Amino acid sequence: MVSEQRTPEETLQESKVAALESSGTMSGPLVGAAAGTRRRRRTEAMQLILRMLCMATSLVALSLMVTAKESSSVSIYGFLLPIHSKWSFSESYEYLVGVSVAVAAHSLLQFLIGTSRFLRMSSVIPSRNHAWLIFAGDQAFAYALMSAGSAASGVTNLNRTGIRHTALPNFCKPLHKFCDHVAISIAFTFFSCFLLATSAVQDVIWLSQH
Repeated sequence: MVSEQRTPEETLQESKVAALESSGTMSGPLVGAAAGTRRRRRTEAMQLILRMLCMATSLVALSLMVTAKESSSVSIYGFLLPIHSKWSFSESYEYLVGVSVAVAAHSLLQFLIGTSRFLRMSSVIPSRNHAWLIFAGDQAFAYALMSAGSAASGVTNLNRTGIRHTALPNFCKPLHKFCDHVAISIAFTFFSCFLLATSAVQDVIWLSQH
Protein backbone atom coordinates (compact mmCIF):
# COMPACT_ATOMS: atom_id res chain seq x y z
CA MET A 1 0.00 0.00 0.00
CA VAL A 2 1.12 3.50 -0.83
CA SER A 3 0.42 6.13 1.79
CA GLU A 4 -0.53 9.59 0.63
CA GLN A 5 2.00 12.23 1.61
CA ARG A 6 0.52 15.56 2.80
CA THR A 7 2.28 18.84 2.88
CA PRO A 8 2.37 20.88 6.10
CA GLU A 9 0.08 23.45 4.45
CA GLU A 10 -2.61 20.82 3.74
CA THR A 11 -2.38 19.47 7.28
CA LEU A 12 -2.80 22.98 8.69
CA GLN A 13 -5.80 23.64 6.43
CA GLU A 14 -7.51 20.41 7.51
CA SER A 15 -6.97 21.33 11.16
CA LYS A 16 -8.64 24.70 10.59
CA VAL A 17 -11.67 23.10 8.88
CA ALA A 18 -12.04 20.57 11.72
CA ALA A 19 -11.85 23.38 14.28
CA LEU A 20 -14.54 25.38 12.46
CA GLU A 21 -16.81 22.36 12.21
CA SER A 22 -16.37 21.64 15.90
CA SER A 23 -17.16 25.23 16.89
CA GLY A 24 -20.23 25.21 14.63
CA THR A 25 -21.68 22.07 16.19
CA MET A 26 -21.14 23.51 19.65
CA SER A 27 -22.54 26.98 18.95
CA GLY A 28 -25.78 25.70 17.37
CA PRO A 29 -27.33 24.27 20.55
CA LEU A 30 -26.11 27.24 22.59
CA VAL A 31 -27.69 29.74 20.20
CA GLY A 32 -30.91 27.72 20.14
CA ALA A 33 -31.06 27.59 23.93
CA ALA A 34 -30.50 31.35 24.20
CA ALA A 35 -33.26 32.03 21.68
CA GLY A 36 -35.61 29.71 23.57
CA THR A 37 -34.84 31.50 26.83
CA ARG A 38 -35.60 34.88 25.25
CA ARG A 39 -38.93 33.60 23.92
CA ARG A 40 -39.83 32.17 27.32
CA ARG A 41 -38.98 35.44 29.05
CA ARG A 42 -41.13 37.42 26.60
CA THR A 43 -44.04 35.05 27.11
CA GLU A 44 -43.72 35.27 30.90
CA ALA A 45 -43.52 39.07 30.71
CA MET A 46 -46.80 39.07 28.77
CA GLN A 47 -48.38 36.86 31.42
CA LEU A 48 -47.34 39.31 34.14
CA ILE A 49 -48.69 42.25 32.12
CA LEU A 50 -52.02 40.42 31.76
CA ARG A 51 -52.13 39.88 35.54
CA MET A 52 -51.45 43.56 36.18
CA LEU A 53 -54.11 44.67 33.68
CA CYS A 54 -56.67 42.28 35.12
CA MET A 55 -55.98 43.56 38.63
CA ALA A 56 -56.29 47.18 37.43
CA THR A 57 -59.57 46.65 35.55
CA SER A 58 -61.08 44.78 38.50
CA LEU A 59 -60.13 47.61 40.86
CA VAL A 60 -61.63 50.18 38.47
CA ALA A 61 -64.87 48.19 38.24
CA LEU A 62 -64.93 47.87 42.03
CA SER A 63 -64.25 51.56 42.72
CA LEU A 64 -66.85 52.74 40.20
CA MET A 65 -69.50 50.44 41.62
CA VAL A 66 -68.98 51.28 45.31
CA THR A 67 -69.13 55.02 44.51
CA ALA A 68 -72.39 54.65 42.56
CA LYS A 69 -75.03 56.52 44.55
CA GLU A 70 -77.30 59.49 43.83
CA SER A 71 -80.44 61.20 45.10
CA SER A 72 -83.10 62.87 42.95
CA SER A 73 -86.88 62.97 42.41
CA VAL A 74 -89.24 61.27 39.96
CA SER A 75 -92.86 61.81 38.93
CA ILE A 76 -95.20 58.82 39.41
CA TYR A 77 -98.95 59.26 38.71
CA GLY A 78 -98.36 62.99 38.82
CA PHE A 79 -96.75 62.91 42.23
CA LEU A 80 -93.18 64.08 42.59
CA LEU A 81 -91.41 61.57 44.82
CA PRO A 82 -87.85 61.69 46.14
CA ILE A 83 -85.68 58.72 45.22
CA HIS A 84 -82.26 57.59 46.36
CA SER A 85 -80.21 54.89 44.69
CA LYS A 86 -77.08 53.13 45.90
CA TRP A 87 -75.17 50.08 44.68
CA SER A 88 -75.83 48.18 47.92
CA PHE A 89 -79.60 48.28 47.26
CA SER A 90 -79.17 45.59 44.56
CA GLU A 91 -77.97 42.05 45.22
CA SER A 92 -76.65 41.86 41.65
CA TYR A 93 -74.42 44.88 42.24
CA GLU A 94 -73.24 43.44 45.55
CA TYR A 95 -72.39 40.21 43.76
CA LEU A 96 -70.34 42.15 41.20
CA VAL A 97 -68.45 43.93 43.98
CA GLY A 98 -67.67 40.64 45.73
CA VAL A 99 -66.42 38.97 42.55
CA SER A 100 -64.32 42.02 41.63
CA VAL A 101 -62.64 41.93 45.05
CA ALA A 102 -61.86 38.22 44.66
CA VAL A 103 -60.48 38.66 41.13
CA ALA A 104 -58.32 41.62 42.17
CA ALA A 105 -56.90 39.58 45.08
CA HIS A 106 -56.27 36.56 42.82
CA SER A 107 -54.55 38.68 40.16
CA LEU A 108 -52.44 40.51 42.74
CA LEU A 109 -51.29 37.25 44.33
CA GLN A 110 -50.34 35.68 40.99
CA PHE A 111 -48.64 38.91 39.88
CA LEU A 112 -46.50 39.09 43.04
CA ILE A 113 -45.52 35.40 42.87
CA GLY A 114 -44.78 35.59 39.14
CA THR A 115 -42.79 38.82 39.43
CA SER A 116 -40.69 37.41 42.26
CA ARG A 117 -39.80 34.33 40.23
CA PHE A 118 -39.26 36.40 37.06
CA LEU A 119 -36.76 38.68 38.78
CA ARG A 120 -34.90 35.63 40.13
CA MET A 121 -34.61 34.39 36.51
CA SER A 122 -36.77 31.36 37.40
CA SER A 123 -39.76 30.06 35.50
CA VAL A 124 -42.95 31.94 36.40
CA ILE A 125 -44.84 28.62 36.33
CA PRO A 126 -42.66 26.13 38.20
CA SER A 127 -44.62 22.92 37.59
CA ARG A 128 -47.60 21.37 35.81
CA ASN A 129 -49.53 21.15 39.07
CA HIS A 130 -49.07 24.88 39.58
CA ALA A 131 -50.16 25.52 35.99
CA TRP A 132 -53.32 23.44 36.46
CA LEU A 133 -54.11 25.34 39.66
CA ILE A 134 -53.72 28.71 37.94
CA PHE A 135 -55.78 27.53 34.96
CA ALA A 136 -58.62 26.37 37.22
CA GLY A 137 -58.59 29.67 39.12
CA ASP A 138 -58.52 31.79 35.96
CA GLN A 139 -61.38 29.85 34.42
CA ALA A 140 -63.54 29.92 37.57
CA PHE A 141 -63.06 33.65 38.08
CA ALA A 142 -63.72 34.36 34.39
CA TYR A 143 -67.08 32.57 34.63
CA ALA A 144 -67.87 34.40 37.88
CA LEU A 145 -67.12 37.77 36.27
CA MET A 146 -69.30 36.89 33.29
CA SER A 147 -72.26 35.95 35.51
CA ALA A 148 -71.80 39.03 37.71
CA GLY A 149 -71.62 41.36 34.71
CA SER A 150 -74.68 39.74 33.12
CA ALA A 151 -76.74 39.98 36.33
CA ALA A 152 -75.76 43.63 36.84
CA SER A 153 -76.55 44.40 33.18
CA GLY A 154 -80.09 43.07 33.62
CA VAL A 155 -80.76 45.36 36.59
CA THR A 156 -79.24 48.36 34.82
CA ASN A 157 -81.30 47.72 31.70
CA LEU A 158 -84.45 47.59 33.84
CA ASN A 159 -83.52 50.91 35.40
CA ARG A 160 -83.10 52.46 31.96
CA THR A 161 -86.28 51.11 30.33
CA GLY A 162 -88.64 50.96 33.32
CA ILE A 163 -91.39 48.35 33.50
CA ARG A 164 -93.94 48.06 30.71
CA HIS A 165 -97.66 48.60 31.42
CA THR A 166 -96.87 50.34 34.71
CA ALA A 167 -96.20 53.90 35.78
CA LEU A 168 -92.64 53.06 36.82
CA PRO A 169 -90.42 55.37 34.76
CA ASN A 170 -86.89 55.28 33.41
CA PHE A 171 -84.97 55.80 36.66
CA CYS A 172 -81.74 56.51 34.79
CA LYS A 173 -83.03 59.90 33.63
CA PRO A 174 -83.10 61.44 37.12
CA LEU A 175 -80.26 59.18 38.30
CA HIS A 176 -77.98 59.47 35.29
CA LYS A 177 -74.74 59.72 37.29
CA PHE A 178 -75.58 56.56 39.19
CA CYS A 179 -76.41 54.66 36.01
CA ASP A 180 -73.29 55.91 34.23
CA HIS A 181 -71.08 54.71 37.11
CA VAL A 182 -72.75 51.31 37.04
CA ALA A 183 -72.55 50.99 33.23
CA ILE A 184 -68.82 51.76 33.14
CA SER A 185 -68.22 49.37 36.04
CA ILE A 186 -69.98 46.60 34.14
CA ALA A 187 -67.90 47.34 31.03
CA PHE A 188 -64.67 46.97 33.01
CA THR A 189 -66.04 43.77 34.54
CA PHE A 190 -66.45 42.20 31.11
CA PHE A 191 -62.98 43.46 30.13
CA SER A 192 -61.52 41.74 33.20
CA CYS A 193 -63.34 38.57 32.13
CA PHE A 194 -61.69 38.79 28.70
CA LEU A 195 -58.24 39.24 30.26
CA LEU A 196 -58.73 36.22 32.53
CA ALA A 197 -59.90 34.14 29.57
CA THR A 198 -56.77 35.17 27.66
CA SER A 199 -54.64 34.19 30.64
CA ALA A 200 -56.40 30.81 30.77
CA VAL A 201 -55.56 30.24 27.09
CA GLN A 202 -51.90 30.96 27.84
CA ASP A 203 -52.07 28.42 30.68
CA VAL A 204 -53.35 25.80 28.22
CA ILE A 205 -50.55 26.62 25.77
CA TRP A 206 -47.95 26.22 28.55
CA LEU A 207 -49.45 22.87 29.58
CA SER A 208 -49.41 21.62 25.99
CA GLN A 209 -45.69 22.44 25.67
CA HIS A 210 -44.50 20.94 28.98
